[in-house]
Amino acid sequence: MLIQYFQSNPGVFLVSCGLLGLLIGSFINVVAYRLPLMMNRSWRSECLEFLGQEDPEAEQEEKLTLSTPRSRCTQCGHKISALENIPVVSYLVLGGRCSACKSPISLRYPIVEVLTGFLSLAVAWHFGVSWQTAAALPLTWSLIALSLIDFDHKLLPDTIVLPVLWAGIVLSIFELFTDAHASIIGAAAGYLCLWGVFHLFKLLTGKEGMGYGDFKLLALFGAWLGWQSLIQILLLSSVVGAVVGVSLILFMGRDRTVPIPFGPYLAAAGWISLLWGQQINQTYLVWAGLA
Repeated sequence: MLIQYFQSNPGVFLVSCGLLGLLIGSFINVVAYRLPLMMNRSWRSECLEFLGQEDPEAEQEEKLTLSTPRSRCTQCGHKISALENIPVVSYLVLGGRCSACKSPISLRYPIVEVLTGFLSLAVAWHFGVSWQTAAALPLTWSLIALSLIDFDHKLLPDTIVLPVLWAGIVLSIFELFTDAHASIIGAAAGYLCLWGVFHLFKLLTGKEGMGYGDFKLLALFGAWLGWQSLIQILLLSSVVGAVVGVSLILFMGRDRTVPIPFGPYLAAAGWISLLWGQQINQTYLVWAGLA
C-alpha cells in the first residue's frame, strides 16, 4: 500500500508533499484571482434579478469558472500552455515574462507556489504519515487562498470557509485534533467571541472594526482545534498583525488610515496553533511556573 511505502520511505513522503504543495500553490493563484470575480458576477446577477432587470453584460462575458477558460496573460491574452504553467520552473525559464508579449509576470505567483510547497512540507514533517497530515494539508491550502483573497479584496468567501468549518466538526468525531464536544463549543464560541467584539467596538466608536468573515474564520479554528485554542489564536493573531502592520508602515510607507484585513493574521495564528499549539501552551506554563 502507498501508506506503508511512505512509512518505509519518509524522505519520499516529504518530497511528495512538497511537490504536491507546489502544484496546489499554482491552483491557489487561480482561485485567489478568479473566485472574487465569480462572486461579483453572481452578486450582480442576483441584484438585477431581484430588481426584475436583465443583465446586459452576462451574454457578452466569457464563462468563468475555476477551471475554464485556460489561464492567459492579462496584457496580451496569450493562452498559457501546460509547459508554461509548471510551478516556479516556468517562471524561471521564461525569465519572469510572458512568452508572447514579454510583459512582466507578477512575482507573487512563484512566491505563493513556493510558500504553499514549504507549508505543505512543514505539515508533513510535523504530523508524519498520518490522517492528521491528510486533513491538515487541505486546511493549510484553504487558509492560504483565504489570506490572499482577504488581502486583495477584504473578503473571506463562504464557499471556502463554511465547508472547511463543517469538515472540522465532522473530523472531531474521529478526534484527529480535538473531540466533538470541544469542536462544537469551539465553533460557537469562536463566532460569538468576535461577534461580541465587533458590536462593542461599533457601539463605542461608531465604526466597524472587522468583517463577518473573521467571525466565521475563528469559528473554523474552534471547530478544528477546540474551544481551548481560541484565546491562543487571538493572542497570536494580534502579535502577528502588530508586527506585520508596523513593518508595512515603517518599511513600505503604508498609509496608517488604510485598514488592514485581519483574516491573514488570524489564518497564520490558527496554522501556528494547529502545528505547535500544545508546545506553546506548555512553554508558557513552564515560563509562568505553573508546570
